[in-house]
Amino acid sequence: MDIRRRNNITVTGNPRGPVVVLAHGFGCDQNLWRLTVPALTEDYRVVLFDYVGSGGSDLSAWTEERYSSLEGYAQDVAEVCEELDLEGAVFVGHSVSAMVGVMAAKKAPERIGALVMVAPNPRYVDEGGYRGGFSAEDIDELLASLELNYLGWSSAMAPMIMGNPERPELGEELTSSFCATDPTMARAFARTTFLSDSRRDLAGVTVPTLVLDCTEDMIAPPEVGAYVHRAIPGSTLVTLDATGHCPQLSAPDATNAALTAFLAGLE
Repeated sequence: MDIRRRNNITVTGNPRGPVVVLAHGFGCDQNLWRLTVPALTEDYRVVLFDYVGSGGSDLSAWTEERYSSLEGYAQDVAEVCEELDLEGAVFVGHSVSAMVGVMAAKKAPERIGALVMVAPNPRYVDEGGYRGGFSAEDIDELLASLELNYLGWSSAMAPMIMGNPERPELGEELTSSFCATDPTMARAFARTTFLSDSRRDLAGVTVPTLVLDCTEDMIAPPEVGAYVHRAIPGSTLVTLDATGHCPQLSAPDATNAALTAFLAGLE
């Protein structure tokens, strides 16, 4: 299989620099990182890709069996890293990709040497003393609405997920990204994302890890960032001066500053 075509791999930046892999979340593609890439290309070799079912990926490679769990996406990451023969790369995962990165680092420890988790959430459903941001009923309703009318759900939810209502162009961009995703594949990715529980994986992280959260985020409330930080031994938590779930778009300067400071500390 042509992995480069399957995952629409893009490689840019300094070919002799350390490698940074940027991974998008649900309903998005590598374009989500366009304001981050310029901050990295002088010093780092930057790898971008699309998960199968998203962006410019090869949709014919998608199967519901593989992508009905986060393990399927983690396998994509491991295969992308193997295809490019990466060693000790820094994996930057947004939203659900943060947990995919945790799984990929376990699958291919020689390939991934550090993690940056942007607005992570290992479990979206509240449980006991854990606050994930949604009740079980909320998630059931969200998935039912998505199944019934994906485009309508996208138009309603994307601006709420993005936040920053005073900047409607951001919500419109996320809406367009959601709506460009194949509905069948998007529904499967949504179920995989919102029903996942990856909390047990956090304690097994052994690589340097930066957790980035926002002051206000309906998908990953600040309590979640604090939980992830506590669960990963030796991790660093930075709360960005940003709102919404996509700080790389809504607050790129703050996001890039935190990311590049972490990267500099690894050298």
